Amino acid sequence: MRILQAVTDDYISTAEPVGSRTIARKYGLGVSPATIRNEMSDLEELGYLEQPHTSAGRVPSDKGYRFYVDVLMDPVELSPAEREHLREELLSKQRAMEHTIHRAARLLSALTHYAAVVVAPRPAETAVRGLHLTPLDECHVLAVLVTEPGFVENHVIELPAPMSDEELDRLAARLNEFLRGKTLRQVTRGFLSRLREEIDSRSVYDETVELLMNSLGSGSEERVYLEGALNLFEQPEFRDVERAKPVLGFLEQEEAVASMLSGLCSRAGTRVVIGQEHSRAEMKECSMVTAAYRIGDSVVGAVGVVGPTRMDYARAVSVVEALAESLSEALSHVPRRPA
Repeated sequence: MRILQAVTDDYISTAEPVGSRTIARKYGLGVSPATIRNEMSDLEELGYLEQPHTSAGRVPSDKGYRFYVDVLMDPVELSPAEREHLREELLSKQRAMEHTIHRAARLLSALTHYAAVVVAPRPAETAVRGLHLTPLDECHVLAVLVTEPGFVENHVIELPAPMSDEELDRLAARLNEFLRGKTLRQVTRGFLSRLREEIDSRSVYDETVELLMNSLGSGSEERVYLEGALNLFEQPEFRDVERAKPVLGFLEQEEAVASMLSGLCSRAGTRVVIGQEHSRAEMKECSMVTAAYRIGDSVVGAVGVVGPTRMDYARAVSVVEALAESLSEALSHVPRRPA
């Protein structure tokens, strides 16, 4: 186990196959290079190491990486300065929810130097916080739909006749009494037909229904934020563009990426998927570290990094966990506008 850990640590650091003399010289295991060589041969026979070329040293296999992550890896803690940087970037500035999630993806990529993906909550599954009606002029009103914890959709409504501010306020109050607390998925056309009785203006009703239906349609799929995909080219494994193309092609498929991360993060905790463990052929030469994030007590999305199987797993796990924690805190404290 100590030899496997040493080989894995060295290969992660250098990207060069590791020989027995290197292990004997650098890691002080107290045994001869010949003994190390024999043990490495046994590890290869057991499937934990591979030899890329007959004259080269050895590298970990996917099975070796899995044992390393599950048993051998020494945890790495982020420095207090890095943790504070994460919290400040996500908590200190009041941003729309989408901006906070996008910023999280950028931070994750910058801190790991891998491709970062963040899956945002589905707006269709979030509850209506409020519908705001703001007059633009005598014949136009801006309708702003806000859903938990901070998704915003807006639409300009053309009025058939001018409405006073007091009439708009009364209309907004009736709409909010009807809609507040309902998820967009609950707001079906049948449900909205009952709303017609609450609204005197046919034009306002039609436009409100359009806003709600558009919001439901745009929120039926999870939104994926991808940052740092070009970081893959910095890795020796992907300097050959042809090897990188399948991975980059997959990462551009929002629905597929969202499905993969959501499946991995259906429950709380950090997951590490290595090489051949992936269900997608495009990802067989990659590893992914993911974690769920929450709003309150509910898991609503996932964050993750994608890199080569020669990933610095200890660092990646530490950053992903810290980012998920800070993002959960930030989204659970999104400032609430009055409804």
